[in-house]
Amino acid sequence: IWDTINIATIGTVIALIIAVPVAFAAARNTTPHPVVRAVALFVIVSSRSVNSLIWALMLVFIFGPGVLAGTIAIGLRSIGFCAKLLYESIEEIDHSQVEAIEATGASRAQQILFGIVPQVLPTFAGVGVFRWDINIRESTILGLVGAGGIGLQLKGSINTLAWTQLSMILLVILATVIVSEWISARIRHAII
Repeated sequence: IWDTINIATIGTVIALIIAVPVAFAAARNTTPHPVVRAVALFVIVSSRSVNSLIWALMLVFIFGPGVLAGTIAIGLRSIGFCAKLLYESIEEIDHSQVEAIEATGASRAQQILFGIVPQVLPTFAGVGVFRWDINIRESTILGLVGAGGIGLQLKGSINTLAWTQLSMILLVILATVIVSEWISARIRHAII
């Protein structure tokens, strides 16, 4: 089960690290150029259009079976989800704060750092926790295609018709999802 949690956690962190600059490039009010925005939107749409299982199948073929393929698959799928929600949040900020910082003679980077980031930080945290919660669920299934996690044991139990073991694995998955949902709800409640 720890592999499953690690796949979800590391994949989410990778996705957030990539999604933040993509979101700033995609938002109309922060993009440096329309071509950059088009490329960022393409990255978002591409990431969101391919399911985690498809990413996992391709990555198992490239890297071989294991947690690396699962982690990268979760990360690639999550980039578009996180970046889309973040860039929409960036576009909906209160521009008066940015204008006030601009009036002090601040550079563009300072305007973003002190005028935009504080406004989108709660959204960033909420999106990260929400996506991690989703990724816990998704990572349990990736093992069915050889991408690591508890899904490998699940697949083995199904193939050998070990119903008792299969039942125990399903209970562990259910308990993990319930605990991750509880953690996610507590963190979101603390943020809001």
